[in-house]
Amino acid sequence: MSSPDISVVICVYTEDRWEDILAAVSSVRAQSLPALETLLVVDHNATLLDRLSREYKETDAVRVLPNAGPRGLSAGRNTGIAVAYGEIIAFLDDDAVAERDWLRHFASGYADPRVMAVGGRTMPIWASGRRPAWFPEEFDWVVGCTYKGLPPGRVQVRNVLGGNASFRRTAFDAAGGFATGIGRDGDKRPLGCEETELCIRLTRARPDAILLIDDRAVIHHRVPEPREHFAYFRTRAYAEGLSKALVARSVGADKGLESERRYTTRVLPAGVARGLRDALLARPGGAGRAGAIVAGVLTAAGGYVLGSVRARRGGATFTVAEIGNGIESGPGREGAAGRVHEGGAGR
Repeated sequence: MSSPDISVVICVYTEDRWEDILAAVSSVRAQSLPALETLLVVDHNATLLDRLSREYKETDAVRVLPNAGPRGLSAGRNTGIAVAYGEIIAFLDDDAVAERDWLRHFASGYADPRVMAVGGRTMPIWASGRRPAWFPEEFDWVVGCTYKGLPPGRVQVRNVLGGNASFRRTAFDAAGGFATGIGRDGDKRPLGCEETELCIRLTRARPDAILLIDDRAVIHHRVPEPREHFAYFRTRAYAEGLSKALVARSVGADKGLESERRYTTRVLPAGVARGLRDALLARPGGAGRAGAIVAGVLTAAGGYVLGSVRARRGGATFTVAEIGNGIESGPGREGAAGRVHEGGAGR
């Protein structure tokens, strides 16, 4: 059975990550299963767009294009989806590199026609060279990585994680694109959950859909020095609570918090117990890890409560784009923006 054609979308926004962007593209071009194309979607940064266009002008199968929607990661991804030629569309963070068999493992997951998405495992590359002693593995999602508590192997999940994921093109035909107004926008507050909302929407549109994570599909994700500090940890946990409230308001708390209930009632208490045990055994960072887990839960809960209040009052909404085809120009053209459905409060 032949492998499906895969388009890889990398969304970029700042020249500060120039070397990281080049490394990400190089890792895609070195895949054991070659990508059909790599799409670099530049988020409203004309200087970066011009520089990347010149860098890859003579490079086959690398296309550079502007985000054709509003500023932010979701609209950038939607732009890439709209112009991609592949049957499968994979997403890679701009500060990550993929292992050589990344796409091969993604492709193998689609042998079952019911599989609509396959995600992978994201490993942190700490700027300091090692994990901070206080930083619990259960909270690696804070820095965009796979966290302790996810089951190993190839397993069915509620949602994949956006920085290391792939979808069938038909998934977007069924469910629409990533929601704007819910995810990241450059260096603003680090919101998230746009892939969670999309995956829940997808399984509602296609009840037979299977979503997988295959931990053999590995990428390595840079964690810059500011994100190794507790201040960022707390800010990101709070933002996650805000985002989860918006998702739960849209899709319902039962589905929107399904995975989180197991995580908070089983995974995190076990993590606190391990941290306290390590503290008793005088192992470095044990008390800090236990304390960080408790602080992270309380901070995320605070964000969730505030986000729920805002959503009920109608102060938080997002839009879901229908993915068009053939976007070749910049903002203002219908396609990646397309027609929209309002989400958030009131749904």
